[in-house]
Amino acid sequence: MAFKDVVTASKAPAAIGPYSQAIRAGNLIFTSGQIPLDPATGQVVSGGVAAQTEQVLANIKAILAAAGAGMEDVVKTTVYIKDMGDFNTVNEVYSRYFVQEPPARSCVEVARLPKDVLVEIEAVAVV
Repeated sequence: MAFKDVVTASKAPAAIGPYSQAIRAGNLIFTSGQIPLDPATGQVVSGGVAAQTEQVLANIKAILAAAGAGMEDVVKTTVYIKDMGDFNTVNEVYSRYFVQEPPARSCVEVARLPKDVLVEIEAVAVV
């Protein structure tokens, strides 16, 4: 394996810009920030911040699987949310994906996200 490999997951949405879904560097996997795009349609999912968080985490899970990893391998996430008032709702969904030994995390409220979504998450995993 080369030191740096591009990870491509067919079960996650394609990149909407000049970036890779993830990069594997040695035993680390760095996902790009995932927004709530349905991989089948390329469209933002409807249903509010809970549905959007669910889709974002499903996309991350698919990308990690393509790299030979799982959610249990995630050591750090960064969560970007449009409204800190959605913090508890995001946590409720997030906690279903990271049940035991959740990763370190930062959460930041931002003015705007791509395609005007409500949440974006990036992850770092170790395999």
